[in-house]
Amino acid sequence: MAELILYTNPQSRGRIARWMLEEVGATYRVEVLDYASTMKDDAYRAINPMGKVPAIVHGGKIVTECAAICAYLAEAFPEAGLAPLPEERADYYRWMFYAAGPVEQATTNQFAQFVASEDQSRMFGYGTYDLVVDVLDTLLSSRPYATGERFTAADVYLGSQIGWTTMFGMLPKRDSFLAYVERVQSREAYQRASAMDDALVAEAEKAAEPA
Repeated sequence: MAELILYTNPQSRGRIARWMLEEVGATYRVEVLDYASTMKDDAYRAINPMGKVPAIVHGGKIVTECAAICAYLAEAFPEAGLAPLPEERADYYRWMFYAAGPVEQATTNQFAQFVASEDQSRMFGYGTYDLVVDVLDTLLSSRPYATGERFTAADVYLGSQIGWTTMFGMLPKRDSFLAYVERVQSREAYQRASAMDDALVAEAEKAAEPA
């Protein structure tokens, strides 16, 4: 069996990759990196020149970017049933990359208090923040999951994005968003992954306490 390594920090988007690994039931080793040191050293930059987490190495092959990791693991572990069925592919890729593109860009710009002018918005892939919010609301008011009635890897990524951004006020707490987050976060794999990362956070906080 090919070795699978997760490079992460429990206070990062690495939690998305951990959740996806738990969903597919993979056996994996975890390398926890620190923002100020190991994440920026030469050894890790050889894996991800961006000096960011998460990254996975599977059988010697590197995958970075959370949406790519989710899509890759769904295909690498087909027995988990999280890759799209033929009739789900269009919605699967559409909403996975909508989350990775327009949602990510719009919410981070909103957090930075950057509001594009009307002329600038024509150049932005997402148009306007309000438009992104309304499109998501329409989607999640019409179906329980990204592709319809079935949970897929697209929901690991989309659910993580919406869970994070509603928690920190980067998206409004619309009923459709909160109901969706509750659905996806009730999954056993999410609960396991969160418990593991929460334990790492607690361990780090304890180690940082003065003697």
